[in-house]
Amino acid sequence: MRLVIVESPFAAATPELHQEHIKYARACIKDALSRGEAPLASHLLYTQEGILDDTIPDERSWGINAGIAWYKVAEASVVYTDFGISKGMRYGIDRAILGGLTVEYRQIQTQE
Repeated sequence: MRLVIVESPFAAATPELHQEHIKYARACIKDALSRGEAPLASHLLYTQEGILDDTIPDERSWGINAGIAWYKVAEASVVYTDFGISKGMRYGIDRAILGGLTVEYRQIQTQE
């Protein structure tokens, strides 16, 4: 399986939109798995309840740095663009390019 880092929007102005972004990130993970990939979406994983609190600057930094560490072993960054490209996604894309990773852009149709 190809190791990939998943980029999808996560931060949101409202709790409802944040929940939609969580649902979308899960769909992105499923899409990557269906392509025979081993995906990591650190923004989804590390912000689960009981792990890190994205609103606490130190904890947010820990999560970002942990995600960046995966760039050393990943084979590609896959960017899901159905909701556009957020500031955080742009940072991930730039990091991937800086690290010499292939960046692939994708769209999916989320289903209930």
